[in-house]
Amino acid sequence: MSVRLALLDHVTTRLVSSEKGTVTPMTYIRSAAFAQTGYVVLDTYEQARDPKEWLELEYVDWKSSGDTRFAPLASAFGEMECNGFWNHTPPRTDKDGVWVQENVEKAPILKARAEEPGTNIGRCRVIELQPNDYASAIYNLHQDDNNRLNPDGTGWIVRSFFNLSDDKDSVLILREDRFDPTTEVRIPLPAGSQLIVDTQRFWHAVWHVGPEPRYCLITSYTSGPELDAYIEKYHGKPQDANPPLPQQVIDDAQTSMQRRLAERAATLASQGKRAAGAVAFDDDSESDSDD
Repeated sequence: MSVRLALLDHVTTRLVSSEKGTVTPMTYIRSAAFAQTGYVVLDTYEQARDPKEWLELEYVDWKSSGDTRFAPLASAFGEMECNGFWNHTPPRTDKDGVWVQENVEKAPILKARAEEPGTNIGRCRVIELQPNDYASAIYNLHQDDNNRLNPDGTGWIVRSFFNLSDDKDSVLILREDRFDPTTEVRIPLPAGSQLIVDTQRFWHAVWHVGPEPRYCLITSYTSGPELDAYIEKYHGKPQDANPPLPQQVIDDAQTSMQRRLAERAATLASQGKRAAGAVAFDDDSESDSDD
């Protein structure tokens, strides 16, 4: 099947309510590679041949799923900040990012890797994640609101994760259902691992074993022929099997998550607030999670 035919076969329709209460179809172009599993693992990149540009970047504090900092390479207006594009004036979707010159001058290889697919880029940044445990990662599972304000009929926004540090014992956790561990996919993160994920579809977080911080290049890409060709070039496909994990570890993490969510909800309720975990997305301001 050609790339063009694959795209045409996977234009997805969803229904939204208009101001008059009627139902209007919205269509987005989605890559066929994500139709069944929602993610692909690409060929491994030869990370060891490159200098560690990410260690030279300027990082800013930004709350994500875990103890994190971010080094923005592309932001809404090329400033050294990480806010969602919809939180700027004028608000817009996660497309047409502007390169942050102070950082891309220090990281030409990372910039070139982000540009290689040839499709539209929104936010692009390197995340620094401190070690955590499986239970904390499960508690921090979130979905990204990638397609907020995304115009009807355009490409669906997905995110790439190019692991820079060598974290072969760490995994990216994906769940179709936040509370159902049977839907869980665990993808190992050695140096050079390359993933593209529909992070609006999946609840996701990283379990980073450590002991050193994890670094990963994360880029928002617009689905379309260019991204499909890139996925095909690097043989994108789902992984064959999950790394094993004892059932007791999973069960204990589920119990811990439920307890912590209940405690958080109770605390916020006492403050007259609503828990963000009760809504579909955890991607609004400083909870604009990437990983």
